[in-house]
Amino acid sequence: MEEAHRTPGDTAPGDEAYTGVENLEVMAEAVNYNRYLVNLIVANRHAGDATVDFGAGAGTFAGPASESGLMVTCVEPDDHLREVLARKGLTAVADIQAVATESIDYLYTLNVLEHIEDDQGALNELARVLRPGGRLLVYVPAFQVLFTSMDRKVGHHRRYRLGGLTDKIRTAGFSVRDARYADSLGFGASLVYRAFDRGEGQVDRRGLRLYDRYCFPISLWVDRIFGRLFGKNAIVVAEKPVVPSGAVAGQGRI
Repeated sequence: MEEAHRTPGDTAPGDEAYTGVENLEVMAEAVNYNRYLVNLIVANRHAGDATVDFGAGAGTFAGPASESGLMVTCVEPDDHLREVLARKGLTAVADIQAVATESIDYLYTLNVLEHIEDDQGALNELARVLRPGGRLLVYVPAFQVLFTSMDRKVGHHRRYRLGGLTDKIRTAGFSVRDARYADSLGFGASLVYRAFDRGEGQVDRRGLRLYDRYCFPISLWVDRIFGRLFGKNAIVVAEKPVVPSGAVAGQGRI
């Protein structure tokens, strides 16, 4: 099972138009996968947090996050999708630069950074909007060896290893609290997809539904054993450090 979420990087200035709309629509059928991501968001939140969904798309995750008690601001550059978000009663802005500095308690970004050429610059912006003590949740595709025509079709620049991803997050000024892989069985399934990749970048709708229903729940159990070693995706939970009282300004980045 592969993901193809609509993200801010898809229509960045100078980029080609997003070409993975069909895959995005198919992913709506991945019920267990989407529930897992919602649970991941909720597990790392505090009720009432001022929150940013960076790459909100049509609100697949922002809606449930809002219902869980979060005050969600969606960052979504696509005009039509912002209208969809507004109809759902969600606040949406076109760019992270519209979010005030140190105004956010919690920020999550799901399958977004891989679409952004300057992912380090994006992480620096995420650090800017978070308050000291604020939390960051990052979920991205893992392992470049799994890169296929699907990645190319939906505009992925890369897939990540935990080491490289956590280095970039720390460079942005965060302290990493947890880092692991997810969907261990999906790693093998993606290798099979790559072996038979015909260059079309399509998702097999029936295969996805079967994997989501029968394999993905098992994969989450297998992650308890292999999650530090491999998986189809990478998860990092980080925190923006609090500056100790009396610290000299300019010593270290936060």
